[in-house]
Amino acid sequence: MTLLLVLSGSICLISLFFYLRLLGDIRSLSRQLDEINAGSQIELTVFTRQKTFLALCRRVNRVLSSKDQSHARYEQAEKLLKRNITNLAHDIRTPLTGASGYLQLARECGDACQKDRYLLSAERRLTEMEEMLEELFLFTKLTNEDFSFPAESLKAIQVLPLLGDCLLNFYSRFEEKGYAPEIIFRSENCRIAADQEALRRIFLNLIQNALLHGSGGLVISQREISGEDVLSWKLPQTATATENPFPAGPSSLCCIIFENPVPPETVLHPEQIFDRFYKADTARGKGSSGLGLFIVKELTHRMNGAVRAETENGLLRIYLVFPAP
Repeated sequence: MTLLLVLSGSICLISLFFYLRLLGDIRSLSRQLDEINAGSQIELTVFTRQKTFLALCRRVNRVLSSKDQSHARYEQAEKLLKRNITNLAHDIRTPLTGASGYLQLARECGDACQKDRYLLSAERRLTEMEEMLEELFLFTKLTNEDFSFPAESLKAIQVLPLLGDCLLNFYSRFEEKGYAPEIIFRSENCRIAADQEALRRIFLNLIQNALLHGSGGLVISQREISGEDVLSWKLPQTATATENPFPAGPSSLCCIIFENPVPPETVLHPEQIFDRFYKADTARGKGSSGLGLFIVKELTHRMNGAVRAETENGLLRIYLVFPAP
């Protein structure tokens, strides 16, 4: 009987000891959590060796670490967004200020010919701003994950006439630059499955990109490409495509290549060139929103196509691949 009492007492004392120790760890955890809530980056620690409690502590640490990483990514994204909005506001304000200045000069000018030149320059600045706003509007549509092209809008489009029409929009710009684009199509009857207005926007943005950031000369070529070639690019999954949108064997996929030289001082990063607001030059004085190639990528992907950029020997090449109708 005495032995039982002694054992019972010992068990109670041991249980009380572990209870008090566990209670101390809980109080310690509460203090540590208060410090973390106040901004501390410490990890939770406990003195008990109880496996369940240790496992709980490790799990809480993982949750807190994940929360800190998410918060850091959020802060970084917020800073980037604010910087991009500031840059975009500057980009839009630049042509607006220029147009206002030319209009002021036109009002004060007595020479009719000079006045017309001022008005023409103001018109060009306003056109630049209109294009930027149009890109910004399209950007907001494309950032909506629910945006997609209805199946009936993806029709057989003959590429060459549409491309020629887009090039005509820049006729005066090419004259100013002193060169004409070179078109090399292996098949003049090349057709792809696409939305016509979206494809037009893709071509306009790529031509505009070459005129703004190239150093003279634009070659647009076409060739057939196999699905194996496209898959070797290791592209991210397209927005609306199935598991494998391109046939593995030879096929009639249409590949359109835009190639132009870039200034020697320009440092391009092909893996970033389609990122939103990406600009190779930091001067930001060329009438560009930095959204043009991002829009090219998004529109191409949403029409089950693929896009890729590469640089070689001072040349920038942008490849567009679309399935045949």
